[in-house]
Amino acid sequence: MITRRDLLAGVGASFALGAVGEGCSDPASPPPPTDADQSTDASFPDDAPLLDAVDFLHGVASGDPLSDRVILWTRVTPRGGRSGAVSVRWELSASLDFATLVASGELITTPARDYTVKVDASALPPASTLYYRFSSGAARSPVGRTRTAAVGATERLRLAVVSCSSLAHGYFHLYRELAERLDLDAVVHLGDYIYEYPSNYYGSVRPYDPPTEIVSLSDYRRRHAWYKRDADLRAVHQQHPMIVIWDDHEFANNASVGGAPAHMPMTEGAWRDRKAAAIRAYFEWMPIREQPDGRIWRRFAFGDLVDLVMLDTRIWARPEQVPGDSPAIRDPRRTLLGDEQERWFFEALTTSAARWKIVGQQVRMGPLHPKFNTDTWDGFPSARERFLDTLDRMRTSNVAVLTGDIHTSWAMDLPRDPFDRRNYDPRTGEGSLAVELIVPGVTSPGHPPEVEAEIPGILRDNPHMRYGNASQRGYILLDVTAERLQAEWFHLPHGSIERRERRPATLSTGWLTRSGSSHLTQAGTPSVPREGAPAAAPWEPA
Repeated sequence: MITRRDLLAGVGASFALGAVGEGCSDPASPPPPTDADQSTDASFPDDAPLLDAVDFLHGVASGDPLSDRVILWTRVTPRGGRSGAVSVRWELSASLDFATLVASGELITTPARDYTVKVDASALPPASTLYYRFSSGAARSPVGRTRTAAVGATERLRLAVVSCSSLAHGYFHLYRELAERLDLDAVVHLGDYIYEYPSNYYGSVRPYDPPTEIVSLSDYRRRHAWYKRDADLRAVHQQHPMIVIWDDHEFANNASVGGAPAHMPMTEGAWRDRKAAAIRAYFEWMPIREQPDGRIWRRFAFGDLVDLVMLDTRIWARPEQVPGDSPAIRDPRRTLLGDEQERWFFEALTTSAARWKIVGQQVRMGPLHPKFNTDTWDGFPSARERFLDTLDRMRTSNVAVLTGDIHTSWAMDLPRDPFDRRNYDPRTGEGSLAVELIVPGVTSPGHPPEVEAEIPGILRDNPHMRYGNASQRGYILLDVTAERLQAEWFHLPHGSIERRERRPATLSTGWLTRSGSSHLTQAGTPSVPREGAPAAAPWEPA
């Protein structure tokens, strides 16, 4: 019988410990410290027999694509409720028949990492669609499809942007639709991938497991597992690499570095422990490259065309919210990102040689009059001013900010003061330093349809806002060339996510910013899908 010691001896340097802390094979990127030491698993000594009867119930996923590497993910479930170590083999190929392997390896997973498996497959060809799979004993995972980033001269990039997927509010039709868009380079998820609420508290179309609010490590693991039993969610992961950041509901509503309004220490324990549990489960269950200290802010290069900078405006350093009339709002030391992340962010922008700089982050950056919300950059005006100062020094910045969180669709310019005509001309866009594109929820609700009647007035009161939709679920399709960055909002019909039968999302509007302009104009024609997209991975049964 094969044991852990046998496998360790046979695999040697190609071995990656998926269950005991080596979430990435890159030794320069160790996993963050958590509330429990994951570096060893004393309950399964090296001479313990390996389990050989498992199932792959949660699909496959890939993420964080670089030009030469990508994260591959899956999870095994031992049959019969048994507990022990499991050996898993992974394979990566340029063809669906796996006749020639680009990379392969073996690893062990155990309950210490909730039987999840994560590999940072490296030495891969750039700008390539690749297929991958996992196996353990006689069990084989679904085949996944992923793609590496380009290097050098790059003509075009196509990304889908999503946010806010409350399973309790309905079905993930949009994930299935994006899975079928085979010409995408990647899917960007801006957070609220899971929700922490109990069943029937916020949405009642589908129940949760566990049915209670999630607080402990076991709770967060079970909620992630519940989400990944959804066939439509598994489909989008199966066909595309995903670049993810968390927002508050991966932790608790309106979370910050030091707590959350709904967290009750007397009954739910220390916030520090709850936050550590949420981070640990997130890193176990998501195809994200783990970095020191639990940071998720990182940068992706897509050739010379796009640098994608992902931020953490929620957990890394954000202080607790204060009322809008608090003197603390104007404190120049008040920071949304924290000093370290802010310095890194501004350096990433100013040193980028890419034509476009795209920023993925959680909360609305542009102001909205007269609604002042301190859960946005409105609550951190000095931080926003420092960002705009950086763009001003860059002259032609070509920066687009992607935002989730608020379950509604908005397209806006980002000038210093959009309400001062001496500072910003909405007719020409003069004075705008960047643009912001806000994506609606996958399922999380916006406002009732009757609120749409207020949109014309909101746009009149906010001259920097070019488009708004306050009620429909949807996604953004981002199509980028050297000449322009075009964002297209696709929306589902009202009431469609509550039914299992799928109805397609349709194009509502498109807005673009031309290179060197830093402001939005309405797109004349939709972007054209890429021809000859590589074949889909064989679909899992729905």
